[in-house]
Order: sequence, then C-alpha cells, then structure tokens
Amino acid sequence: MNITILTGKFGMGHLSAARALQEQLTQDGHHADIIDLFEYAMPERAAAMYWGFNLLVTYGGVFYNLYHDLTANNAGEGRGDDLIDGLDDLLDEYEPDVVISTHPICSAAMARYKEEGPSDIPLVTCVTDVTCHSEWIHPGTDCYLVAEEAVRQGLIAKGVDPDAIVVSGIPVSDRFRPARRDRSRRRELLIMGGGLGLMPRRDSFYQELDALPGVHTVILTGKNEKLFQRLDGRYENIEAVPFTNEVERYMARAHLMLSKPGGITCFEAIAARLPILAWQPFLKQEQENAGFLVRRGMARIAAKEESACLAAIRDTIYDDEALSAMERSMDDMAATLSHTAACAVVRALAEEGRVCA
Repeated sequence: MNITILTGKFGMGHLSAARALQEQLTQDGHHADIIDLFEYAMPERAAAMYWGFNLLVTYGGVFYNLYHDLTANNAGEGRGDDLIDGLDDLLDEYEPDVVISTHPICSAAMARYKEEGPSDIPLVTCVTDVTCHSEWIHPGTDCYLVAEEAVRQGLIAKGVDPDAIVVSGIPVSDRFRPARRDRSRRRELLIMGGGLGLMPRRDSFYQELDALPGVHTVILTGKNEKLFQRLDGRYENIEAVPFTNEVERYMARAHLMLSKPGGITCFEAIAARLPILAWQPFLKQEQENAGFLVRRGMARIAAKEESACLAAIRDTIYDDEALSAMERSMDDMAATLSHTAACAVVRALAEEGRVCA
C-alpha cells in the first residue's frame, strides 16, 4: 500500500515518530513517504514558523503553557486551514491509500479536507506525547495511536469512539533495543539536552560531574555548537558529542539518562530499558510525559537547580535497587504496547474501512 506520513518540525519529536513509522511500514511491505506539510504547503513561511516556535518554547514558555491550557478541551477553530490548498496538491501527487499524521495541525488539516471535499482516504493520527489534549482530536480521524491506556481513557472521555483508539506506544526505531548493562564496573551517565542542546551553563556543574567517582558521562549537545566546543576534551570523565543520529548507541551504553521528558525520548528509553532522570519540566506536555514516567515507576525527577540536579544524579546512579526497579517497570510497560500496531491499523483501514481496533 501507498502511505503518506504528514509531519512538521516543531521540535524533532514529530519527525522522529514519522521516521519510525516509515521504518515499520516499509518492513511490512508498504511504500511510505514522509512529508513536512508546512514546508510543502507554505515553503516561503515554514522556516520562519519553526524559528518562531523554537524561540517561543525557549523563552516564552509561560505563553505556550497558557495557550496549552486554554485549548486543553477545545482544539480551536481554523487550525490547519491554511494548509488545505497545499494538502489538495499533495494528495493528488502522492495518491495515498492511507494518511498518517504525527502532528496535530496536520491532523486538523487532513480532517478538514475530508470534511469539505469528496475524500474518503483513511486518516490515522499518531499522538506523540502522553496526552489526551484536544488539539489531537478531529472529526474525520479514523484511528488514533496513543502512548498508554490512560491516554485512551482520556480520549474516550472526550467523545472519541473507543474502537478508534489503539494503545501502541509512541513509535520509535527498531534500533532502540533492550541492552545488557554491567553495573559492577564504571557507571555510564547519558545527558541529553534535547534537539536544541539545552544544558546548564555554569562550569561548576560540569566540574562536579567530572568528579563523580566511577562515573563516565556522555553529553549529547545537539545543535548547541558553543556548548560542544566548550566541553570537548576539557574534562577527563566527560565526553561531548555533537548532533548525532546514533542516539541508540549511547543509550545502550548508559546506566542512567538525564534528559528533558520529550515523548519520543521517553519511549526510546523505554525500548532501550534505560532508567530516566527527567529534568523538572516546565512545558505542559513535558509535565504530562514526566508524570507518566514517574507514575509507572520508570523515572525520577531531577530539579533544574544545579546542586539539586547533581544530588539527584548521585542518589540514583549508584542505587542498584532503584535502577533495577526502573528497568523492570520498563519491561512491564513495553509488554503492554504493540510495536506493529501501525501496520495492523493501516491494513485494516485499507481493507475494511473504519475498523481499526
């Protein structure tokens, strides 16, 4: 079958989920194209939109959270309307049997297109955070892929047909697999600052990391070139790594990860059975993700204040009982998920219409 996956680069999580879905569908014998709908429909505006979004979440989180709260139970009128003309051209060009969306505005645009035009192309929405926020809910959506049962129940409470919701987890690449970790020797700490390389600024933080007994730290600096240059080769027990497409390799080596609780990162760690210290989140969807991790026993929270964060690292990385418990909780969580859900849903929708559960 021919599948079109719609996404946008508002943060890299939506694109990462799209790539994981493409990998799964291709392995299942389908042809899957990933399209950034914003670049396709608005090529002259997309770069500025992405730049503005990064600025907003970095410096204007209060306003982002306010909007998130105001729309929690209301997706908002007109979301995605300016993408519909481009979507019309895109569907003519790619002729998909099924459309999958990993971004709520893409879902809104496709749902509105189906509502206004003579289209019966099935629409699958893959929710890329542990949330039942109404921005993801749109009439015309044939199936929702969600992270856990609590999200499914939240969508049902908002009126979504229970048979149209599949608990699949947030899709991640097959490269993320459980690793066997020897804790009898040096401990490995992995620190991820997110796609923008958001990390503490003071040298004292890195000096104390470097001094942790028996701990080697890998810091993925993302696109923060200044931080990479500042750390590279400076500390004996800290390895700085610039933007990489091999995150799974560093997760397999680590005993503990300190990271922002983005949806994709959380489920990559679950797939790798890598215990998590989640930086105390400020953005609302990351708060929801962190709450899920802690509720299921897969993570602890580390305050952003540097001394408290270092204390959380010390309290966790040497605690074999806590690390083992988090790994077991991740095993339990993984057992509830369907890695092949997207493939099964695509087949059912293409063959049987609206049935997906």
